[in-house]
Amino acid sequence: GILHEDLRLLLETSMPAKKKKALLGVADAKIGAAILEELGYQCQTGGVVAEILRGIRLHFHALVKGLTAQSASKAQLGLGHSYSRAKVKFNVNRVDNMIIQSISLLDQLDKDINTFSMRVREWYGYHFPELIKIVSENYTYCRLAKFIGNRKELSEESLEGLEEIVMDGAKAQAILEASRSSMGMDISPLDLINIESFSSRVISLSEYRKGLQEYLRSKMSQVAPSLSALIGEVVGARLISHAGSLTNLAKYPASTVQILGAEKALFRALKTRGNTPKYGLIFHSTFIGRAAAKNKGRISRYLANKCTIASRIDCFSEVPTSVFGDKLREQVEERLAFYETGEPPRKNLEVMKEAMVEANEAVAEVKRKQEKKEKKKKKREKRRLEALAAAAEEVENSVLETEENDVEPKKKKKKKELEAQSEPEENGLEEEALPKKKRKLAAEADQEEKKKKKKKKKKAEDSEED
Repeated sequence: GILHEDLRLLLETSMPAKKKKALLGVADAKIGAAILEELGYQCQTGGVVAEILRGIRLHFHALVKGLTAQSASKAQLGLGHSYSRAKVKFNVNRVDNMIIQSISLLDQLDKDINTFSMRVREWYGYHFPELIKIVSENYTYCRLAKFIGNRKELSEESLEGLEEIVMDGAKAQAILEASRSSMGMDISPLDLINIESFSSRVISLSEYRKGLQEYLRSKMSQVAPSLSALIGEVVGARLISHAGSLTNLAKYPASTVQILGAEKALFRALKTRGNTPKYGLIFHSTFIGRAAAKNKGRISRYLANKCTIASRIDCFSEVPTSVFGDKLREQVEERLAFYETGEPPRKNLEVMKEAMVEANEAVAEVKRKQEKKEKKKKKREKRRLEALAAAAEEVENSVLETEENDVEPKKKKKKKELEAQSEPEENGLEEEALPKKKRKLAAEADQEEKKKKKKKKKKAEDSEED
């Protein structure tokens, strides 16, 4: 029990040898301290003892009866796996690691899509350079490059398709006119195929990015609804990703949250004794953009304070709701108005009281819905079990009926056999009805008759010969 955590750490395969050795020393010291406390014996943990214990651990399977090296390694592996699973399942209900992965992938996709779009622009620009000036948006440009292909084949018939992509009739007409008087070079069909295939890849990446953003929005509404309601899904996800998890973000003070993401600037300022940064990742929030230049630092400090409250509510509340996030957002809006107009904002205590009342109502509503769902689920399960039981009864009844049908013909056969035995032939009946003496007499009479017949035959044959 004392060494449970240390052994789990030792069994982690990625740990360096020095760290393992240090942890072994800590484990031995813990054992020594426990023995001294419980039994009163003085224990030595340093020097040769470490080597002796290392040898015992190495040859433990040989010292213990019934324990082989293979079973010991299996036990270590199982313990390592259980530790890794426990580390992965740090917070099962709030799966914030999915948010971290999705926001990282979103950033990577943004970079890749921009790079690929620039490549499409440059590549297709040799053939149709005027299109870049008419359409500036990357996704639309790639769709147009795929749709147009060879600009010489563009005609009035394709005007409708252009309007559908560009969503503007004037732009579509401008593209058509530019294609007729373009100064671009001619292009071979093989080059066009390559450009179109690459454009389709960029389009599919852009569409996947939209789907990923929707997934991130839904995940943030489940994991951190207050934070996403206050500062937005993307900025909230960036904060969680930078902190490592929602729990880590909840542990940070407001001053750390304010400059989260601007560590390099902070340490450079501390080193050079210059001005420290006023904001980090929260600069991407709309509140700081809307504030005046002189109020940006003040509003960033206030916003960081509210972000800390929202992250703690999301992390430690049983039923997450966006009520607190909405109220905190209203407070930030009021503070912005106060900086501009001088209108005093509501006090934090009043706002939180209102939020508590609304949150309790929202939680009660959520619990009511969950209970309804559970009841429906139980009813469905009950119906399913009843249906299964009915089906089982039907099967049993059919089996019994088949067995009865099989048994009845057998009984009929037996009855017929008994009847046949009880109704023998006439000769047999006479024989059974006669007593034994009479039977003997009848048999003797038959024999005599046979002998007489034989004698008559012989006499007849003799007379014929004469």
